[in-house]
Formats: sequence, C-alpha cells, structure tokens
Amino acid sequence: MGAYILRRLLLMIPTLLGIMVINFVLIQFVPGGPIEQVLAQLEGDGDAFANIAGGGDGAGAEQVGDESGYLGARGLPPEFIEELERQFGFDKPPLERFLNMMWDYIRFDFGESYFRSISVVDLVLEKMPVSITLGLWSTLLAYLISIPLGIRKAMRDGTKFDTWTSGIVIVAYAIPGFLFAILLLVLFAGGSYFKIFPLRGLTSPGWEDMSTLQQIGDYFWHITLPVAASTLAAFAGLTLLTKNSFLDEIRKQYVTTARAKGLTESRVLYGHVFRNAMLIVISGFPALFVSVFFGGSLIIETIFSLDGLGRLGLEAVVTRDYPVVFGTLFTFSLIGLVMGLITDLTYIWIDPRIDFERR
Repeated sequence: MGAYILRRLLLMIPTLLGIMVINFVLIQFVPGGPIEQVLAQLEGDGDAFANIAGGGDGAGAEQVGDESGYLGARGLPPEFIEELERQFGFDKPPLERFLNMMWDYIRFDFGESYFRSISVVDLVLEKMPVSITLGLWSTLLAYLISIPLGIRKAMRDGTKFDTWTSGIVIVAYAIPGFLFAILLLVLFAGGSYFKIFPLRGLTSPGWEDMSTLQQIGDYFWHITLPVAASTLAAFAGLTLLTKNSFLDEIRKQYVTTARAKGLTESRVLYGHVFRNAMLIVISGFPALFVSVFFGGSLIIETIFSLDGLGRLGLEAVVTRDYPVVFGTLFTFSLIGLVMGLITDLTYIWIDPRIDFERR
C-alpha cells in the first residue's frame, strides 16, 4: 500500500503542473490584464474589459493603438508604465514569471493580492467559512436523506413508492441549483409569498451581542435556504446511486444463500448487504464534498449574497487579480487530487479485500 500511495503522490506533480501550465498560457492571451485595469481607472475610462469588448468611445479606441500597448496609457509617462510592470512582475519573460510563481507555490507562498493589500492565504481563510458551511452541511444533509431513501427504494423496487419517489428524484436532478435557489427566495424570503427566512448573509446584524443559543439559531436560520439549494442535485444523484448499489448486491448469490439459511430480512440487509452496497456510496463522500464545496458555491453565494470562495474567485477573474486566481487554482487543484487519493484509501478502509497496489 505504501508503494501505491507513493505512486499516486508522485503522479500529482505532473498533473498539478499541467493544470498550472495550461491556465498560465491561456491567461497570456486574455486582454485586460491588471496593468490595463489600473491605467483605465487612472484615465477615467472605467472597466478595461468593457472598452475592449465594446470598443469604448473614440478616445478608448485610440488608446488601444497607443505605442505602449496598454489600454489607457495615453498621456501617462513611460516611466510610470515601467514601474507598474515592475510592481506586477510583468517586466520579466513569461517563462521566468511562471517558474518563479511555481517555486513560490511549492513553498506555499502565494503572495499578496494586487488590489486588496492582503495575502492570498489570509484572503482565502477569511472567505472559507462560508464555503465550508455550504459544502459540509449540504453533503451531510444529502447523505442523511439519500441513504435511507435509496435503501427503501431498493427494498420496494417496482412498487408505487419507488415510482413516485423516483419521479421526485428525477425532477430534483433536472432542476438547476440556481433556479431552485431563486424559487426558494421568491417563496420563503420575502418574494411574492412568505417572509420566513432572511434574504442574504450568514448572520443577522448584532450577532456578536446574542447569546450562544441565539447565535446558533440565527446561523441555522440563515443557512437553511442556501444549503437546501446546494443539496438538491447531490441528493438526487446520491439517492439513485444508493438504490442501484443495493439492488446489485441484493441480487447476488450470497444474499439468496443467507435467506435460505432462515435469516431475517433485516439481518440479511444490514448484516450482509449493507457493508458491500455502501462501499461506493461512503467512499464517494470526499469527492462529493469537494464538488459541492467548490463547484456549486459561486452561483449560490451570489444569489444569497454570501461572501465566500465562489465570489472571491469570480471577482479575482474579473479584476485579473492573478495572485488570487493562480493561488486558489493551485490550492484547490491540490486538494482535489488529495481527495482522489483519500477516496481510494476509503475504499480499502471499508473493504480490506480491495488491493489497489496489485492493480
């Protein structure tokens, strides 16, 4: 097993390097970098991206063709442009910049945000509680609902219960998370119907002055709708996975043998089938958490005005805050690769008969 873990860890190096190389190269061809952002603001042209996409006014179009090569550089001294390039690190060739960046990242030195005057690590730690809240509670809720429901559907396969619950699951799987989030806001957050839950944020004003029980209640009051919206797709897919896994096991020969020995149905189910059927479901917990944590947070955070990692990533891309973009990309890619290894190790922990090392 040690050799397998070592091979997986070594494989992470070229994988992570490939991810960073591809994204770094793509960034070089995207117009509207951080220097253009600064120059556009200094010249009063607003957002550099708007001028590039729409051509801007007459002055903006002339600035694009300025000899400095930067939007908004017209009328600014060349020394100022060179100083900006030096501060942002663009006075070096792309290859040198990439190698310096990767050397810093290997030492987990992600630098400082271009526009926030705060280190990338501190910025991520500041935004992480919101995303952890959505990811953790959504994953736990999905498992608490999906496993009992999936087992029940497998045991009553083909009955009316299985049919109408399958309809609900399919509808839930088909509804986009952002659409369900908007529906929840309209219905329960002061839209056209009820005003039961708050419209935005994770806590109410004056949360620090509340008692512990009031803080806990206020916290759960705020996260109810965002967590419900994040749970929808994960719950639907996990329910079907649980049902199909149990159906596969129930139809195997050892289950028939156990029943022939006179064991009760509950003993057969929870003494023999459960462990084998839950292998694929439980081992997928790390991957599901990561997918909810990183994949679905942006839209949900935006709709419910939550200041988490999703919105941080979007703002960093829009403003071309490269330290935040590449720092979070490196960190989350590494976490995803480590979670893949943990998933494999979970397989072995649940069922020691699995041997990845031989494979």
